[in-house]
Amino acid sequence: MSSDPSPGWQAPSGKRLALSVVLALVVAAVVLVAAVLPAEYGIDPTGIGRALGLTELNAPPSRTIEVKDVLGGNETVREVEIPAFNEPVPLPNPAVHQAEDRPIQTRTVTLTLEAGQETEIKTVLRTSKVILYHWKSEGGPAYCDLHGHDPAAGSEFFVRYREDQEGATEVTGSLVAPFDGEHGWYWLNINDVPITITLTVTGFFDDIVDYGIH
Repeated sequence: MSSDPSPGWQAPSGKRLALSVVLALVVAAVVLVAAVLPAEYGIDPTGIGRALGLTELNAPPSRTIEVKDVLGGNETVREVEIPAFNEPVPLPNPAVHQAEDRPIQTRTVTLTLEAGQETEIKTVLRTSKVILYHWKSEGGPAYCDLHGHDPAAGSEFFVRYREDQEGATEVTGSLVAPFDGEHGWYWLNINDVPITITLTVTGFFDDIVDYGIH
């Protein structure tokens, strides 16, 4: 069987071959820029990928964080969507960055509780003021309830920030006051022997109130 070209067939000229190669490269470049880059890498210089929805293919999955909102004394948790890179996350709690006309202060309180005795120590804070605290119990663990009271809302109103039901011997933390009022600690000696509690508070509090031992 003959493999010779049919009569009249002519091999494509070099010019036509070169034109075909250039055309193929141009089409490949257009597909790369308009489709591949937006879909695979999120790069969309022409805007075509966004119009066709191709950039969504490379978008990171939507993420949310749980944020506690204690404004008004009603502690709730809501989900806040994490926005695009370099955009701030909207939080429900008040801003705490503000100039102070007084130096930061540190106070330390030490007290001893006999078996079954209880006490309360409260810091007086205005809205958005911050404290850092550390307390340690020597002799055994202590039940502790960290909470806040707003006098304007009545004596029955309180917000719990942390509770150590099984008892703790050492806790370090911070607190931003969600409202004007007293914010602090209730301790109960759950041991059969005396314990000594040492509390150190640093921050912009107005006062520390000692409610005594009962």
